[in-house]
Amino acid sequence: MKLLCLDIPAPGATMEQYQPHLIAEARHGWQLYKNGLVRDIYFRQDRPGVAIIAEAESVDAAKQALAEFPLAKAGLIGWEVIPLGPFLNWESLFATTNG
Repeated sequence: MKLLCLDIPAPGATMEQYQPHLIAEARHGWQLYKNGLVRDIYFRQDRPGVAIIAEAESVDAAKQALAEFPLAKAGLIGWEVIPLGPFLNWESLFATTNG
């Protein structure tokens, strides 16, 4: 299952609180990439944070893996996990019109 995972900063969390965890955060992300859960990871352009495209058996499996990020374990971020599916509206390009 393909998933879009968006980090959610804890209310009031500051960059100073994040700083001690950032190296471990990157290392954990690298491990998840090597293990196949993280397929792509991007810095968000609208605010500090990341967007991850992930592959997992379920939303719950992804949430369990994401909860192991050091910032999540420290209570500084949460995650929104959105399941994705194929875009099927391409078929409308080939539909015949009556008229």
